[in-house]
Amino acid sequence: MNSSSIQNGSSYVRYPDSFSTAIAKNITVVLLGISINYLNGTLIHTFRKHQVFYHNPRYILFIHLVVNDMIQLTTAITLFVCAYVFYTINTFLCCIILSFAVCTTLNSPLNLAVMAVECYIAVCFPLQHPQMCNIKKIYKVIGCMWALSILSFLPDIFFLAVTEPAKFFSVVLCEATHLIENPIMKKKREVTFAMYLVGVWLVLIYSYIQIFLAARSAKTTNSDAKKARNTILLHSFQLLLCMSTYVYPSVQQLVLILFKRTYLHFLFVWYILLQILPRFLSPIVYGLRDNMFRKHLKKYLSCSATHKVSAHRR
Repeated sequence: MNSSSIQNGSSYVRYPDSFSTAIAKNITVVLLGISINYLNGTLIHTFRKHQVFYHNPRYILFIHLVVNDMIQLTTAITLFVCAYVFYTINTFLCCIILSFAVCTTLNSPLNLAVMAVECYIAVCFPLQHPQMCNIKKIYKVIGCMWALSILSFLPDIFFLAVTEPAKFFSVVLCEATHLIENPIMKKKREVTFAMYLVGVWLVLIYSYIQIFLAARSAKTTNSDAKKARNTILLHSFQLLLCMSTYVYPSVQQLVLILFKRTYLHFLFVWYILLQILPRFLSPIVYGLRDNMFRKHLKKYLSCSATHKVSAHRR
């Protein structure tokens, strides 16, 4: 365990690291991951236990974002730890892990865009909202999200299988740029990510403007419009965090030039800020901030605490 891996969702870079530092970094990452996934798991359990959430498209999209964050966080930590322990792993296993990492990374901005559209329809077209955002359509949209994300990465796997079939039976540094080195495929991946992000930004900006105009024309109550605008602003902040993962290589080179002595520590902090902590935002922003969800979550937590106390007394 003599290497340090800083990962940006589907990639990492290897640097020499002391044994004690490697242990400390891995423990920090794993503990943060367990804590965040526990909180997200509690939100999912609360959703499952109360039928009032089943028929609300907003909560369905929120829980899908939470599940997506859990998968993304788990794959990120798996790659981080594997890079310390094994450095190289089987190519086929690497493809499976990277597929989940890439798909969930792409799902995040798509989910934010759909949530913004749902807010826009609820505020600007309240009478049509039940029909336009019914449960069946929401699940179809979620399926389309996964289909788009899978189709964006699947050609890379097929290309690798056709051009380098022997590579699937060897070990590889589990990083997207090492796995697929063809410049055309790399360019395709960059263009795909850029199109996703530009499209989501356009949706968020359009939704915010339309909600703002609807509030000014008194089509809806000010409180509803204000809450929707604040939600979309939070979507925008989360999207900025998603975008920051794509500027990682440029930041890496800049830090190497400016801060050579603290280079490794800066990259680790960058990894925590971009890959770990953003997964903590969803439950805070959309779960604890929502009055109905917070009320049921408090009931669940209080019941759990009471059950534990009574069991301890017995």
